[in-house]
Amino acid sequence: MVSEVVSSVLPEAAERLSAKELLHQRKQAYQRTFPRNLSVEAVLSDLAQFCRASKSTYHPDPRTHALLEGRREVWLRIAEHLSMSEDELFDKYVRGK
Repeated sequence: MVSEVVSSVLPEAAERLSAKELLHQRKQAYQRTFPRNLSVEAVLSDLAQFCRASKSTYHPDPRTHALLEGRREVWLRIAEHLSMSEDELFDKYVRGK
């Protein structure tokens, strides 16, 4: 993880700024990739359905269950970067909250 690399070279305050800057850049990249328009909304809607955004990923076959859970994890990452603030992303991905 980036914070582990940064912490070995920079003081804690600089590490937080670097992690925040990284999250800022990543959030902007998601927003540029998925700008709000009808085409993007159609793609996000399709991905939400395909990734089971609002359905259980349970399946009795553990491999199928793992596949479905992986799809959902990708959807959640996209959705979080489009809907959460940079501070919320920092808390989730750096602070582990």
